[in-house]
Amino acid sequence: MTKTPTLSQKFFAELLGTAFLVLIGPGSIPATFLLINASGGKASFTMADLGMIGIAFAVAIAAMVYTIGHISGCHINPAVTLAFAFTKRISWNEAGAYIVAQLIGGILGAFGIALIFGASAASTIGFGPTNFDPTTTSFLQATAIEVVGTFLLLFVIMGVAVDGRAPGGWAGLIIGLIVAGEVIVMGPITGPSLNPARTIGPALLQVLFGGKYDLTHLIVYIVGPIIGAALGVIAYDFVAGTRTASNPEMGGIEKTAVEGQQ
Repeated sequence: MTKTPTLSQKFFAELLGTAFLVLIGPGSIPATFLLINASGGKASFTMADLGMIGIAFAVAIAAMVYTIGHISGCHINPAVTLAFAFTKRISWNEAGAYIVAQLIGGILGAFGIALIFGASAASTIGFGPTNFDPTTTSFLQATAIEVVGTFLLLFVIMGVAVDGRAPGGWAGLIIGLIVAGEVIVMGPITGPSLNPARTIGPALLQVLFGGKYDLTHLIVYIVGPIIGAALGVIAYDFVAGTRTASNPEMGGIEKTAVEGQQ
């Protein structure tokens, strides 16, 4: 008989999942700049590099979906968790535990980046936090980009991972690919983050180890994804129509918004 995972098991699944995501995803950014710097000026950052960073995120996300999706639902993102709590898919108590786990995981993942590239990398190639140039992009524009990006992410997650009518086995791949696509399109402007834990961990560790980062930018990467995630779930619930049982591939996600009210 299969036992339902305990909250403690879900907590550690989210912690480790977020840590692995940050280690591989944001970790691919200093790896890229390390190679560029080692070229002695012969190489520069191109769309090909951005594409490889997108692939790193896709691989990390897909791996975690297939590894812990049946344990915790593989949120590994506070914006996802808050959206599911807001629409009554998980309890607020469970959501609180998830968010704490994700934030700790993001910091641990950033520590992993520091371990790989050295603490001195904080002031040279960085630890991969998302950022934007306020001289060309306003806080409002950056927030709007994060809202749109996270809206799209959650709309896709709902369709391929939450809705029980979705074909099985594809959730990790499709979610990873949509994030990779968004990295390619939005990367030159805001990163994008789409995930507060993904940005908070690397940003805090970069500052802690002597690097520079304008912490006021975290407002964009917290508010934008939270709003976008909630709107994405609400939009999917509106267009999807008939509710069905949750996809067993994402075992930590409970009833849909409509089912939760019945």
